[in-house]
Amino acid sequence: MAISGFAFAYRPHFPLRPSFLYCVRKVRLSSVAAVETFDEPEGFIKENKHDSVTSYGKVVDGECKKPEWKKLRSKDLGIKTLMIAKPTRVVLNGLRKRGYEVYLVGGCVRDLILKRTPKDFDIITSAELKEVTRAFSRCEIVGKRFPICHVHIHDTIVEVSSFSTCGRKFNRDLSYAFGRPIGCDEEDYIRWRNCLQRDFTINGLMFDPYAKLVYDYMGGMEDIRKAKVRTMIPASTSFQEDCARILRAIRIAARLGFRFTRETAHSVKKLSSLVLRLDKGRLLMEMNYMLAFGSAEASVRLLWKFGLLEVLLPVQAAYFVRLGFRRRDERSNMLLSLFSNLDKLLAPDRPCHNTLWVGILAFHKALLDQPRDPLVVATFGLAVHNGGDLLEALNIARRIARPHDVSFHELLEPRNLDSKALTNEVMDLAGSVKHALSQMTDEYFVSQAMAGYPQAPYSDLVFIPLGLYLRVGRIFECVKEGKEKGYVSKQGSRIDYEMLALGSLQEVRHVFARIVFDTVYPLKLNQDHSTE
Repeated sequence: MAISGFAFAYRPHFPLRPSFLYCVRKVRLSSVAAVETFDEPEGFIKENKHDSVTSYGKVVDGECKKPEWKKLRSKDLGIKTLMIAKPTRVVLNGLRKRGYEVYLVGGCVRDLILKRTPKDFDIITSAELKEVTRAFSRCEIVGKRFPICHVHIHDTIVEVSSFSTCGRKFNRDLSYAFGRPIGCDEEDYIRWRNCLQRDFTINGLMFDPYAKLVYDYMGGMEDIRKAKVRTMIPASTSFQEDCARILRAIRIAARLGFRFTRETAHSVKKLSSLVLRLDKGRLLMEMNYMLAFGSAEASVRLLWKFGLLEVLLPVQAAYFVRLGFRRRDERSNMLLSLFSNLDKLLAPDRPCHNTLWVGILAFHKALLDQPRDPLVVATFGLAVHNGGDLLEALNIARRIARPHDVSFHELLEPRNLDSKALTNEVMDLAGSVKHALSQMTDEYFVSQAMAGYPQAPYSDLVFIPLGLYLRVGRIFECVKEGKEKGYVSKQGSRIDYEMLALGSLQEVRHVFARIVFDTVYPLKLNQDHSTE
């Protein structure tokens, strides 16, 4: 078995910079992470006590000043056509050739400006959806309430929305509150009205790749410059209108390294319990966006800081409390280190399947419940990687000469375990991971996780469905049941990201083992040790 992939903390070669039933009975609005008075983070915009900054614009001498709208040349922003994914360009060209207006909208425009890899590309067009379907051979309209088109280009789905359907998507008309911009012609008016319906100003940008212009009607470029996440309308109104925006705000800030404006930050904290209105499928999707696309560590830190970790992941929140972890704590712990090493292997356009991050949560919970010898943990990871061949895993693990990270409470001091004792402990760890996974999907256990902290919100939220539970269990069951017949472990260090996103057992096990190894035996410790 090749173990070259475990010999270093891999950094990707591409540029970087989501019981089995859902049940909620009651919510207390206070939060462990929010017990301290909310301090204004360094870098927040200072405001006069008589004035304020709102989503509608700046208040100057008691009067609301609308943000100036701008047309910016994409060349000046460093946006090049080749930065747009090829399948997206195919759809843009196909609609443009038929005489329709086409634009890129939302987060992809923001990411292009920031020289980041977009998670995906969203297109909006002047064509009706039925006209879009006639333009492409493999295209269907999906969604009944808010329909869009899915255009299939090879193995990629490109989402296309229409100005006509987007106009009916929202039950609010904000144009009266903002007032039509001065010098706004009919095309500008259509674009402006669409931008008003977006969630955050930095997502309210529109890019015409043919005119090579970026349209900014709501001050999105200014907020990008200031690295701020600001809601398009007042934050309290925005989050109550759509509570999923709270989680999107966390995700965007974590992925970009941005801060919230003061108003947005207070509303995220104050209204965090609203996320319990979302159904379990939506919660799983939002959590996957946070944890599977290369910003898991930052997402977990922000969830903790704003009182959402206790609601969404009470078991992990209890771990943070137990460690005395505070809101603005910069130090790390084993869970954050595991996610940090996961992030090094992922990117917005190269995500993992949700089985991987759920498996990491269960694995860490097992170690938290019963700390283990680092050699046991390494052998377990190797056995997962090779499909349950414990003998091979033991032989490789005993050749590890790298020092382990002694800062983690989940790791014991190394002991001289013989092969039988080591095998028994590895199999016991496999049983503990399965038990931890079962606990994480048990409503009663989850509800008791924060019971010792009465100031925390009550939550028995379980959003991991039965099918996902069973798939995660399969990752680890080979360790107890023996080598899987016909299973071939991954050779070399290269990750097949397409298979990883699909949840290939071979890829998920390979990446899991690398993360465990790089967390227990960090490369930096080995480098420091060699220079002494």
